[in-house]
Amino acid sequence: MDRPRRRPAAALGLAAAAAGLALAADGDPPIRALHWIAAGADPLRAIATQPTECLRRPADPQAALQMEVGRAAFRDPLLLGGQASRASLACETCHRNGRTNPDFHFPRISGAPGTADVTQSIFSTRRGDGIDNPRPIPDLSGPKAKLKVDQAPEGRALETFIHGLVVEEFDGDEPPRAVLEGLAAYVRSLDPSACPKAAREPVGAAVLMDDARRALAAARAEIALGDRPAAILLLGAARSRLGLIDERYADAPRLAPLRGRLRNASARLAQAQGALRQGRDPEPAIFDRWLADSRRLETGLLAAEPASLFNPQRLEAAIKRRLPA
Repeated sequence: MDRPRRRPAAALGLAAAAAGLALAADGDPPIRALHWIAAGADPLRAIATQPTECLRRPADPQAALQMEVGRAAFRDPLLLGGQASRASLACETCHRNGRTNPDFHFPRISGAPGTADVTQSIFSTRRGDGIDNPRPIPDLSGPKAKLKVDQAPEGRALETFIHGLVVEEFDGDEPPRAVLEGLAAYVRSLDPSACPKAAREPVGAAVLMDDARRALAAARAEIALGDRPAAILLLGAARSRLGLIDERYADAPRLAPLRGRLRNASARLAQAQGALRQGRDPEPAIFDRWLADSRRLETGLLAAEPASLFNPQRLEAAIKRRLPA
């Protein structure tokens, strides 16, 4: 099948995830992630499926919350800031579901597929070294001894590494402490012994809606703890997952009402973010109603999924139509 055309990095100024739900321009790939799929990769395998998550959930409730905070932030482009955020790149872009991404290829950043040079000045004004030295993207769910950063909680080397990655390698803002601790907790919870039997799973609306609800649950917990900055970021993570659903329904005009409901759901979370920025905690009932409505929305999304770009056949046709050879 036809492959997506490569675009220079400067042309990857996609709408930031904070805007929630971006419309694709004519000639753009129907799915944003197709911008960074290697030319030799099968885009249907890369976009319609994802690696299964090797996650060992902590038994302790506080540790479990930390892990959920980190899991949501790991999937949020706004965490990284700068050019990465504008291109809608998150930690998960390179580490799909906490694994690796052999299909990743970003202009001026990658060498061979599955590699990245995070010391390029396109991402970092602090660590850009002017040297083209892409490295293989590690599998964070692989054996801990093979990873370059010691994950022992006592030394906090992992927290230091993640902080440098966000603030220096990607020019992101200083992450809230709960988010930094959560990212480390999430990475520590990735365990090869927890990998499901199936290596990959389909990507569908239900998976992304579940991610959004998990991010919202983590945000509510941080609100209860009085950590508004962390809650704001986590609500943004929920909105970014809604954005990934929205783009799959953009190719069929008759699905516009569903997209309207997705945008309304995103806007309601944006209102909650606004209240938090003003120093006010949203009423719990606002989130209760959102969750109830999200279940009804998911039912509609699942019913329409065969007509959306979650359907691999429709996705393949859309790629060929929008990006001719």
